[in-house]
Amino acid sequence: MRVLIYTLGCKLNQCESEAIADAFATEGFEIVRTDEAADLCIVNTCTVTGKAEQKARRMIRKYAVQAHRPVVLVTGCYAQLEKEALQNLSERVVVVSLDEKPSLLGLPNMLANHLVADLDLLQSVRKFVEETGDAKLATAGTPFDYDAATFSFHSRAFLKIQDGCDNSCAYCRVTIARGDAVSLDLKEVVRRSLVLEQDGFKEIVLTGVNISAYRSGDVVLAGLLDSLLNHLGPGIRLRLSSLEPDRLDDQLLDMFADSRIQPHFHIPIQSGSNQVLQRVNRHYDVSRMEQAVARLRQVKDDPFIAADIITGLPGETNGEFEKTVEFLKSMDISQLHVFPFSPRPLTALHTAKDKVPESVRDERAKFLRDLSAIHFRRYLNRQIGRDVELIVEEQKGGIWSGLTGNYLKIKVLDTPSWLTRGSLASVHLERDARTGMPVGRFLRTQTPE
Repeated sequence: MRVLIYTLGCKLNQCESEAIADAFATEGFEIVRTDEAADLCIVNTCTVTGKAEQKARRMIRKYAVQAHRPVVLVTGCYAQLEKEALQNLSERVVVVSLDEKPSLLGLPNMLANHLVADLDLLQSVRKFVEETGDAKLATAGTPFDYDAATFSFHSRAFLKIQDGCDNSCAYCRVTIARGDAVSLDLKEVVRRSLVLEQDGFKEIVLTGVNISAYRSGDVVLAGLLDSLLNHLGPGIRLRLSSLEPDRLDDQLLDMFADSRIQPHFHIPIQSGSNQVLQRVNRHYDVSRMEQAVARLRQVKDDPFIAADIITGLPGETNGEFEKTVEFLKSMDISQLHVFPFSPRPLTALHTAKDKVPESVRDERAKFLRDLSAIHFRRYLNRQIGRDVELIVEEQKGGIWSGLTGNYLKIKVLDTPSWLTRGSLASVHLERDARTGMPVGRFLRTQTPE
């Protein structure tokens, strides 16, 4: 049986999709690309914006109407909040809420037994979901059951260390779907990391809804990193998903000086106006962000700093937007992920009266995306002439590409025939004569153990 997994949203969703794919692969099912035909299509949804939900519905309908009539299993944050609406999209759709999502790791074993007995796939999936939804029959799962041993979609390992969030930002629906902040026990994080290192992975991505809020007993994120760096070998890279500005204290920033922490940081800034930040219940001000960015550049040599920005938050004036622009320019943020404000049901801002006109909101978003393109190109130009290490990801047309420590996807020239996915390769960055973009000239490699 062929299984397709389509993932929307954050690195946490990607991590959970990898674990689901691993469970299916372990039972002998074939994992296929999202543009290939499959018997079971799993759509792992996101609810951050209305566009994310719209895309999820589009993909669900697309898979459900295919001629070979696959079963479409829908899960994720959107499924947690709008289960009935998604179920009504097609008779071929089966919805698994976020609360029940860990149970999907047991679905492959059940389906393998049912397929041997030649039972109908749709009926089998529905029966599994009904039984796991019954408290008397369900096996208690936890958000940390996702523990993949193999990764179908990435050359790097993803490790979930945290879930949920306590911040209650006025625009955010994800915290409603995911619930309160919880963390994986420190010793278990270390154990899983050591297993991934022993399995030959050269990079581990630490993921969660808000990993800045990690806490195991008295140990916070800085203490976790300290423990990981003391237990892991010198050849392993650690990458962090989004970091909240208010949690970037000196203790944590000092940990980033270790060369194994990759020089790539993603910060959900959202606005450069203190007034806007206060209205939407963010727990920091512009001065705090300025200090954090400056310290990041002290501990890392020209790190890649990306930021989330929301345009058109209710009440955002022209002057407040200009403050955001001034801040982003002065901080020279490497790349912006720009989101036009999307009022989310159940959030404090859903019924806000002082909405910014959509045309103004979208014009501001376009301006920031154009600014982002300028900043990103400027950052790329600064990389020319450097020798960097990258992790090899994929090969297309005989040319390998990989991901540098500062999160740049680079094509590698003159690669040896024995280069493999997951290797660490050292390359010299030079300018491509045709595109002007950086490309890597192969220097040497370290093969996976």
